[in-house]
Amino acid sequence: MADTKYIFVTGGVTSSLGKGIISASLAKLLQARGLSVTIQKLDPYLNVDPGTLNPYEHGECYVTDDGAETDLDLGHYERFLNVPTSQGNNVTTGRIYKSVIEKERRGDFLGKTVQIIPHITDEIKRRIKLLGKKNKHDIVITEIGGTVGDIESLPYVEAVRQLKWELEDKVMVIHLTLVPYLRASGELKTKPTQHSVKTLLEAGVQPDVLVLRTERELTEDIRKKVALFCNVNIKSVIQSIDVSTIYEVPIKMQEEELDIRVLEKFGLPIKKNPELKAWREFLQKYKEPQEFVDIAIVGKYVELADAYKSIAESFVHAGAVNNAKVNIHWIHSESITKENTAEIFKDIKGILVAPGFGHRGIEGKIEAVRYARENNVPFFGICLGMQCAVIEFARNVLKMNKANSSEMDEKTPYPVIDIMEEQKNVLEKGGTMRLGAYPCNLIKGSKSFEAYGTECIKERHRHRYEFNDKYLNDFKIAGMTEVGINPDTNLVEIVEIPEHKWFVGVQFHPEYRSTVVQPHPLFISFIKATLE
Repeated sequence: MADTKYIFVTGGVTSSLGKGIISASLAKLLQARGLSVTIQKLDPYLNVDPGTLNPYEHGECYVTDDGAETDLDLGHYERFLNVPTSQGNNVTTGRIYKSVIEKERRGDFLGKTVQIIPHITDEIKRRIKLLGKKNKHDIVITEIGGTVGDIESLPYVEAVRQLKWELEDKVMVIHLTLVPYLRASGELKTKPTQHSVKTLLEAGVQPDVLVLRTERELTEDIRKKVALFCNVNIKSVIQSIDVSTIYEVPIKMQEEELDIRVLEKFGLPIKKNPELKAWREFLQKYKEPQEFVDIAIVGKYVELADAYKSIAESFVHAGAVNNAKVNIHWIHSESITKENTAEIFKDIKGILVAPGFGHRGIEGKIEAVRYARENNVPFFGICLGMQCAVIEFARNVLKMNKANSSEMDEKTPYPVIDIMEEQKNVLEKGGTMRLGAYPCNLIKGSKSFEAYGTECIKERHRHRYEFNDKYLNDFKIAGMTEVGINPDTNLVEIVEIPEHKWFVGVQFHPEYRSTVVQPHPLFISFIKATLE
C-alpha cells in the first residue's frame, strides 16, 4: 500500500471502557485480512514513562524488546497481534513536552515563543506519523488515553483534528462510549453518549464510527437514535456487549462488521471474512476445558490484578494449550507466615512468586518458596520471585541464616543477590534499569531447555539486582543449579532444583512474550507439571 492510513480511538463518559481491547481487536481483524497493522498508545500523563509509577497507580509496567517501559495496553496489542511493539508504540505527554523543551534549549525554534499550538501538537503529529513511515505499516491505530473533555487529552484531540484536515481520507476516528443500563427504570440510556460526542464535536472532531459498550443488547431504535443525534451512519453504530473474556471481542467486532466499516472508509477491497481459525480454536479450548487446576500467584499488589496482567493472561494461554482452566488464587505476600503456609496452600497445585521491588512482603514470598520447595509443589519464580528462591535456599539449605538481597538489607553478611555492577553509580530511577531483550544460553537436560526446545533464547528484563555468582559453587553443591546464562555478561538468568518436580526461577519476564498464537513455553511446562 502506498500511503499509511491512520485510525484514532477515543473514549468518552468514563475511563476503562476498553479502548485498548477494541483497538487490538480491530487490528487483529485487519491483520487477518492481510494488512500490516500496528497500534500506538498516547498517554496523557506527565510522567515520561510508567517505569517509576506505583502499580496501584497504573497497573503493570510492560517492557518491549528495545527496552521501553510502557503502558499495559501494549501487552494487549502484542497478545492479540503476535507482533513486537517498540519505543514508538507508547508516547506520553511527559515525553512530548521533554522533547519540545529540549529542542527549545538547543535553539531549534529560532527564538520563537513555544506554545501548545503549534509546537506541542506538531510533536504529537510527528510521533504518530513516524510510526507509519518508519515501519511502512498499512494502518496505524492510535489509542488516546483518558476521555474526551479531560484537560490532559486536549492537545491530542487537537492533533487529531489537524490530521483529519491534513490527511483527509487517510484518517478516521472511532469513538468508544458507554450506554448505561438503569435497572430501576429498566432502560438503556443514550444521553451520556450524546454528550460525549458533543464534547468531541466541540473540539472539532466528528467521529466516523461509534462503538457502544453495553451490558444489554442494543435495539434497532437505540442505534437509530444514536446515529441521528451523533451524525453517523446507522451501520457505523457498533455494539460492544460485555463478554466472558477479552478474547471474544474480535469475534464480536467481526460480527458487528467493524473491520468492514474501516475498509469502506479507506476505499480498500472487501473480501471474504477471515475465518480466524486458530483464534476460535483457542477460544473453544478456553471455554471447554477438560481439567481445572488451582495456581497461587504470590505478590504484594494482588488487590489490583492489573499489576500482574501479563502473568494472568499467560496462564490463560498456557491453560488452553494444556486443555485446562487455570483458577488463579491471588495471595498477598504480607499475609504469609511460616505458621500458616500449610493452610494457605493446602489445595494449591502450583505456586508462582511474582516480580516486584522493595522489601514489603518479601518475607512472605520467601516462605511461599520454602513451602513449594519442601513439599515438592511446582514452583515458578519471576524476577524478584527468582531472587526470593535464591535467598530461601541460602537460608534454609546452605544455613546462611541472614542471607538476603542487598536491595533489602545492605548489611547482610551473605548478599546472595547483589546490585549489578553497571547499576552501582546510577542515581536516577527512570529508565535506568537493565531493560529489554537479552540473550540466554540454556543447559541441555534442564526443564527450561525441555520447555524451549532450543539452546539459545532471548527474553525481556527489568531489574537492577542479580544472582551473586560468588556463591554459585555453594548452590551447585547443595542442589540448586544455574541452567541459563547470559553469554555476554555471565549473568545467571535461570536457576532450577533438578531433584524437585518442577522448580524454576527466572531473572527475566517471560510473561511479556506470551501471546494467544504463541503461549510461552515456560508457562506451558509449569501448568503441565501441575496437572501431572
